[in-house]
Amino acid sequence: PQVKAFVTQDIPLYHNLEMKHLPGADPELVLLSHRYEELERIPLSDMTREEINQLVQELGFHRKETPDAPVPEEFQFAPAKPLPTLLPPQAPNADGKTPPKRDKEEHPDL
Repeated sequence: PQVKAFVTQDIPLYHNLEMKHLPGADPELVLLSHRYEELERIPLSDMTREEINQLVQELGFHRKETPDAPVPEEFQFAPAKPLPTLLPPQAPNADGKTPPKRDKEEHPDL
């Protein structure tokens, strides 16, 4: 009943959070990258409605006052947060020099 209340009453208030019903599946929060690649699954069955709300806000989802309220510009891409750089170690080029490392804040694919 706690998860159902969150789904029916709270999800419409969050920007970039959507519900997909899978019959027979336990409720879980699935976090996706901007390329829709799965990042993490968090089971929700044993959580209260308040705990789920706290979790999604801690993850950076913006909660609106009403479902159709405008989303401030700084939250348009929320909950996008910089992720740790997951690039493999750089191999030396043919000239034996290692290419420059990218800055952690630099996201050329965005």
